[in-house]
Amino acid sequence: MIRVVVVDDEPMVCVFLRTILGSAEDIEVVAEAHDGAAGVEAVARHLPDIVLMDLRMPGVDGLTAIERIGELPSPPVVVVLTTFDADQYVLRALRAGAAGFLVKSTPPEDLIGLVRVAAEGHTVLSAAATRRLVAASTEGRPARDRARGLLEPLTERETEVLALIGKGLSNAQIAAGLHLSEATIKGYVSRMLDKLGCVNRTQAGLIAHDAGIVNS
Repeated sequence: MIRVVVVDDEPMVCVFLRTILGSAEDIEVVAEAHDGAAGVEAVARHLPDIVLMDLRMPGVDGLTAIERIGELPSPPVVVVLTTFDADQYVLRALRAGAAGFLVKSTPPEDLIGLVRVAAEGHTVLSAAATRRLVAASTEGRPARDRARGLLEPLTERETEVLALIGKGLSNAQIAAGLHLSEATIKGYVSRMLDKLGCVNRTQAGLIAHDAGIVNS
């Protein structure tokens, strides 16, 4: 059973998500909260697998809540809820550790599948959306210089794998493309995340985009 906590200051959004996700046999919404502080408390109390987190809330906002959740022992996967995918606040959340984002207009039939994908440890973020976010970033060259500096300890193969993660590929897809075993790719990814100081694949993918190593 995938345990989910929903954090959004609009009660109707919470009701909608609870209704849609509750229709799946393998997903349970264990709690909902209407501000960031209550969201962090709900996570600590219910120990969910997934948190669906709105960003713009009164009081403690979603970005602060994501940072606090990341400091918890064995933090859950956090997926951002947003109204539109070019929001620079979303980019800040991804850099803070969110695994991806869902636009609130996501069709109900897609929502369940995306939550399952997140629970399996995959990125809920398209390469096209990532490119838009990074391209719209005001950080520009400083971000590219920082990212390229982070890439210096990586081997050539690790850099190649990082670029493919930036394109949104899974370990299985990367393994097939490079003619390597999935276990080998997992090893590369683990070492790469450690060298980059990233908590998840999404952060690593953003570094790949910042560094300009992701091909179209």
